[in-house]
Amino acid sequence: MAKTVGDFLFTRLKEWGIKRVFGYPGDGINGIVSALGRADGGIEFVQVRHEEEAAFMACGHARFTGEVGVCLATSGPGAIHLLNGLYDARLDHQPVVALVGQQARSALGGHFQQEVDLLSLFKDVATDFVQVCTAPAQVRHLVDRAIRIARARRTVTAVIFPNDVQEAAAVEVPEHAHGTIHTGVDFSQPLVIPSEHDLERAADILNRGEKIAILIGSGAADAATEVMEVAERLQAGVAKALLGKAILPDDLPYVTGQIGLLGTKASYTLMQECDTLLMIGSTFPYSEFLPREGQAKGVQIDIDPTMLSLRYPMDVALVGDATATLRALLPRLGSRADGKWRKTIEEHTRRTWREEEEKARLPAEPLNPELMFWELSARLPDEAMVAVDTGMSTTFVARALKLRRGMRMAVSGTLATMGPAISYATAAKFAFPDRPAFAFVGDGAMQMLGLNALVTASKYWKRWADPRFIVGVLNNRDLNMVSWELRALGGSPKTPQTQDVPDFDYAAYGRLLGFVGLTVSRPDDVASVWQEALAARQPVVIDMQADPNVIALPPHTTLEQSKNFFEALAKGDPDRRAILRQVYHQMTL
Repeated sequence: MAKTVGDFLFTRLKEWGIKRVFGYPGDGINGIVSALGRADGGIEFVQVRHEEEAAFMACGHARFTGEVGVCLATSGPGAIHLLNGLYDARLDHQPVVALVGQQARSALGGHFQQEVDLLSLFKDVATDFVQVCTAPAQVRHLVDRAIRIARARRTVTAVIFPNDVQEAAAVEVPEHAHGTIHTGVDFSQPLVIPSEHDLERAADILNRGEKIAILIGSGAADAATEVMEVAERLQAGVAKALLGKAILPDDLPYVTGQIGLLGTKASYTLMQECDTLLMIGSTFPYSEFLPREGQAKGVQIDIDPTMLSLRYPMDVALVGDATATLRALLPRLGSRADGKWRKTIEEHTRRTWREEEEKARLPAEPLNPELMFWELSARLPDEAMVAVDTGMSTTFVARALKLRRGMRMAVSGTLATMGPAISYATAAKFAFPDRPAFAFVGDGAMQMLGLNALVTASKYWKRWADPRFIVGVLNNRDLNMVSWELRALGGSPKTPQTQDVPDFDYAAYGRLLGFVGLTVSRPDDVASVWQEALAARQPVVIDMQADPNVIALPPHTTLEQSKNFFEALAKGDPDRRAILRQVYHQMTL
């Protein structure tokens, strides 16, 4: 029998299959922390350096495993620190439960130290379920509902525990009386398939289409085989939203790569020339990279009916599980021979990869960062887990890094926050200690949170069966993506006082933590650096001395963007000469 509410909390989490909790202690959760110390080891506590990291790790756990991630923080400031990571989870539909401390019930409303209205604070990020546990008899059903709702709706939930409740005697089974709640832990995800009528309507549109484009996102994560079968049946091309990059291998001839600002010319052409669009599990937001309204007939599959016909006015909007829905569609789809459309797609895709290699090998000072990712592609170990931060590392991973089947990737898609990549990768290693993990981070994100997150990895890495944990830092001493956005979107030259990042020796810092620290600044050394990193028997930090002026042009540049860009240079951008050299190199490809 559990002794206190804190003890029973961990008992119930174990019954739900929770294996670890990411968090940071504080006196607002003393009753929970002391219970963890009394536990029999069934739940692992991962101590982070900052509560934001705990939320990112819980989100990363959910991204790589599909399971519920759990984070724990103390009252007041600790709870506040969770918010960014929780919003990251919520906006990308990742199931995360936040367990948060609070001041004693008798002190609430008394302007007590660290007293914050946590119910109001968490109401937006945990909009589907956030509750304060005011009595021990609530613990069972609050924990059960928090996990059940997080799993069922793939969202964030939160339970707030006043510290006096944490230490109260547990009530494992509420009395059989009016006003008590009696919950259980059994859960299975429903299999949702559209009606026969709607499947026939969708099949009719797809069978009539002559130039079919497929766009996949994270909702198609378990449907790779079915997507490939549909693409072959319809002789379609497949573009990938960023969250869907790892779903299909990049070496398939009809997979055109990423779509959008980080995308490829092949994907842009696919969307601009198609007459039929099949969108699967994606809420890709940028409509200018989709077909023009009226250009294409549309079919969409999404498990969430509120996400249907949101980016393009679909002719048939199917509510359903991607795998089951595609399986139900396949017998209704007619086969067709290889035709001009598929050949055109494949030629554009081949050309895209040729141009990508040429861009990666363009000269730069000191190093073209794209080359690092291009050279890694052929060396990526099977079943690699890749975490990507927000910034130019996202762009280069999206375009230059080829993922194969069985690999996984995590990135902050909708929130696009800086700082989560190392936390994602570390969480992935806890879940899959026998698989290699990679984190790609810009120097801005590294100084924001990454340096601290490396300390967490240094604490735990020796327990991993496969010690390969490689962090690549794009060290260009510039908040580079924002600098490019200033030029292309605002027509403003780079502002050094806001954009320049202090220089830092990331390799030396890695060595300080007991890792291998490597620095690369010459293109001739890239291959050997990857070889050394992949052969290491301990984590590795690679300081990539990247040229900040290597341009990553979108697949289609508008007249307004071009005008803004050249106006920014004309206004006296401090890097204009180096940028113009890079523009010249790319234009001569």
